[in-house]
Parts: sequence; structure tokens; C-alpha cells
Amino acid sequence: MAARDSLPHLHEVNPLHLALRRQLQQRRELLAAAAVESQESKFVGLLHEVDAALNRMEAGRYGICERCHTSVEDERLLDDPLIRFCLCELSKKQQDALERDLELAAQIQTRMLPKHDFRCDGWQVAYHYKPVGVVSGDYCDLIIGPNEQFYFLVGDVSGKGVAASMLMSNLSAIFRTLIPQGISLSELMERANRIFTGSTLPNQYATLVCGRALADGALELCSAGHVPALVVSGDEVQEVDSQGLPIGLFAEQKFTSSTFDFARGSSLVLFSDGVSEARMADEDYGYARIAAAVVRSAGLGPGDVVANCVRDLDAFVAGAPLFDDQTLMVVQKSI
Repeated sequence: MAARDSLPHLHEVNPLHLALRRQLQQRRELLAAAAVESQESKFVGLLHEVDAALNRMEAGRYGICERCHTSVEDERLLDDPLIRFCLCELSKKQQDALERDLELAAQIQTRMLPKHDFRCDGWQVAYHYKPVGVVSGDYCDLIIGPNEQFYFLVGDVSGKGVAASMLMSNLSAIFRTLIPQGISLSELMERANRIFTGSTLPNQYATLVCGRALADGALELCSAGHVPALVVSGDEVQEVDSQGLPIGLFAEQKFTSSTFDFARGSSLVLFSDGVSEARMADEDYGYARIAAAVVRSAGLGPGDVVANCVRDLDAFVAGAPLFDDQTLMVVQKSI
């Protein structure tokens, strides 16, 4: 199964398919690594499915229902890039019922999000959360643990739509159950991974960064294959590299955490790849633009920093379609 490094006739593929192609290639890389490490047939089978989707895209048949030969709904492709059928068999009544269920799911998910103006023991947090569709597969949470320590989490579940939002809810329940136990950050991630792996399908996983504020004012971070976090102090920017595989791939994988001093006036910036990989033409928004927007916001509180970042992101994409859920969180020490 050779990787697809080029795609002929890109001018004939719509922007949604280009974005999905990138997602499929990223998913293929993760599955290929997992297949090599585990030699399990489930990963090999998923690699075949991803390759089949890439082949359909190369042949110009991607997004075409194999039953009625009309276009598959964009929302369903975003939900599952491997899907091969549309909703052609649903009646109008069934489609209306599905829309009502989606609206209810969106309301439930919104109520699960933390307060936008979060404060705890000298710390302040603000965030931006924007689904690509009705519901989101991004995970964003702020949890107060034992001894008033607070935990912050940003994650990205594979896929989009309802299935991803259900897994997002699962992650929320897992961490809100485990954090009150007061275990170490690495053990927290390992237990969460075992539970999550046992409750997902083989093609489901999540990248995640989990952090907590320590009593001495330092921060501890543990990442599961998520995009790097940024620490911005004045005009200095430091990347906190991601480590380990996403959760949900192997039940017994290990995680390590890193601890670093965090000065008052600095900003810790966490985000999903829907922010860093937002595109205008052939260019990603990128880490450097995120960092620059935060640097320009020096001296402002987290809510204003987030607002400035979102304005800069919106100006960059200039109204281009959104192809991925977006989450951006800013953590600051207020005293």
C-alpha cells in the first residue's frame, strides 16, 4: 500500500475535498505507524479503507454516492471522510427528525463547555470554540481538582459531526471522573487512554493536551500527539512539543509530562489544528501567526488575547469555508 504523495487534476477537486484529502493523509500516517507497531489486522483494514478513499478522489469519484450516484452531503463527508453513501434512502420525515436530533445534540454540547471567563486561585483562562458543523469533535475543558488545583484540556477527536461529538462527551466524562482522584498527570492520561481505547472503534482516536497549575505557580503539561502548545512571554515564543501517540490507539501506552516555570504576564496558548491549519488558497495560518497575534496582545487579559487571535484568524481566511473545528485557549497567571 504505497502512500499517495501526489494527486493529478487537483484543479478539478473542490476545496472541501482538498481539505479532506489532507485529513485522510494524516490519518493514513497515524494508521501506518500503528500497523507497523502492533501488526493488528484492524489497522491494516483501515489503511485499505483510507487508500480506497484516496483512490476514489484520484479517479474523481470521491463524494459520489455509490447507490444513487448523487453527491454525498458535505456534512457527512466532514463527519466521516471514508463514507460512500448519501442520505438518499431517508424520507423527508426522517431527515427532519435527524435535523432536530442534531440541534438537540448541539445544545447539549454547548452546555458541556466551561465558563468563558474562568478564574481559579490566581489563574485566568479564556477560549474560542467554533464547530465546523452543528456539533464539534474538539474537546475543551477546565476542571477544578483536589486542593483547588485547576486542570485545562484541549483535544481533537478523529472525524467530525455527531460521532466525534459523542467521543468528545466521552472524554469529558472520563477526565471529570478521574481528576478528583488526585493522581499524577501521566497516570491520569494513561488511565484515560485505557478507558477511551476500550470504548472506541479501531478508527477512532484523539489528540490531546492536558495541563494543570501547580502550587508553586509552575505549569505541568502532558500531550498525546497534539499540536504543540505555545508559551508567549513578551516577544519571546517557546513551543512545548507534543509527545506520544494519540489516545485510543493502544490501551497500555505510556505518557510523560513536562513542568516549566510560568511568569506572570505570560500566555500559554493551546489550540486545535483547525486553527493552525486554517487555509487561504495554499497557505496554512500556522503557528507563527498565532504567536504573532499573541505577542501583539501583550499586557491584555486572556479574553482580549483570544479575541485578537480570532480577529486575526478571520482576517487571514477572509471568509473562506471552514473545514475543521476550531478551538483556541489562553491561560494566564493573574497574581
